[in-house]
Amino acid sequence: MGKVLIIGAGGVGTVVAHKVAQNADVFTDIMIASRTKEKCDAVVKAIGNPSIKTAKVDADNVDELVALFESFRPEIVINVALPYQDLTIMEACLKTGTNYLDTANYEPKDVAHFEYSWQWAYKKRFEDAGLTAILGCGFDPGVSGVYTAYAAKHHFDEIQYLDIVDCNAGNHHKAFATNFNPEINIREITQNGRYYENGQWVTTKPLEIHKQLTYPNIGPRDSYLLYHEELESLVKNYPSIRRARFWMTFGQEYLTHLRVIQDIGMARIDPIDYQGMKIVPLQFLKAVLPNPQDLGENYDGETSIGCRIRGLKDGKEHTYYIYNNCSHQAAYKETGMQGVSYTTGVPAMIGAMMYLKGLWKRPGVWNVEEFDPDPFMEQLNKQGLPWHEVFDEDLEL
Repeated sequence: MGKVLIIGAGGVGTVVAHKVAQNADVFTDIMIASRTKEKCDAVVKAIGNPSIKTAKVDADNVDELVALFESFRPEIVINVALPYQDLTIMEACLKTGTNYLDTANYEPKDVAHFEYSWQWAYKKRFEDAGLTAILGCGFDPGVSGVYTAYAAKHHFDEIQYLDIVDCNAGNHHKAFATNFNPEINIREITQNGRYYENGQWVTTKPLEIHKQLTYPNIGPRDSYLLYHEELESLVKNYPSIRRARFWMTFGQEYLTHLRVIQDIGMARIDPIDYQGMKIVPLQFLKAVLPNPQDLGENYDGETSIGCRIRGLKDGKEHTYYIYNNCSHQAAYKETGMQGVSYTTGVPAMIGAMMYLKGLWKRPGVWNVEEFDPDPFMEQLNKQGLPWHEVFDEDLEL
């Protein structure tokens, strides 16, 4: 049915490749490309499907990307490279007539700041080219937006309060490690928090607001308010929302390490002089921390990610909690990667499947909640991320 090119061979890219290969009725031709071809070859070997092609590409280089796209001619590119590379990949898609999907919005290398404006600016160009670009199709962003769209379609006339809650109750048995790219992870967590209320964005200090929330099958966990990119698109696409927030759990040991990293300057993203070279401290730290791809084997416990929603249906107030719990060990058994990579990679594959089936095919640049959620939700249950609903109970928020 379709040719797909996966850019990125990290933990998420590995999961995407496994899941794409499992759905050969939709994905008839597969290529994995990254800066290091050997990593792509290792993924193919782990999958055990020698028909999957691999290639070396510098995703910062539009000309290299164009040459690769023109030689393979994919119908859609799944971008699971770094967020810094979103725009170069989108440019290459426009130059070659290729459709696009990613899991995280663009952010510039030199400032820890992310918003959708850079990618939304491509809307008319993709429309004029007759190409579809699907933004933020991981779990959060991604499934969190699809959950919200599903709630709006089936359970609410008006969504008024939205809280996205993300708990990782797993244990990787390392003193300190991040569950995805350390550079991106630490940049995200050390930024100011932000949430939306009554038509305005409210800024908080990093991790300033926190409270204990209870997660299914896990129990109570300290949860911290962060800014997360899907809030920006969700309040735009659901203007009835009065307040939207994002919460993530962190253990005290993790936060202690993070504070020390910041205090000694290792979270800096500006270059410093070291023995006649320019190095970025956070990039050096990334090189010495455990690779998130290597955490899976000893990872136990599970994640729990969902949306807690309050709003009106037929004039009455209702609450709704929709969530998925994902076992790190089950994810590792299936794909060799831990649950955080799994929960991002599976939805990316489903989004590409939605495009190739013609269900999410619309020229322009779109966030996932702007498409029909139902076929995506059906595939979540089939592809390893089953969801659960709780109606009219206390949301704790």
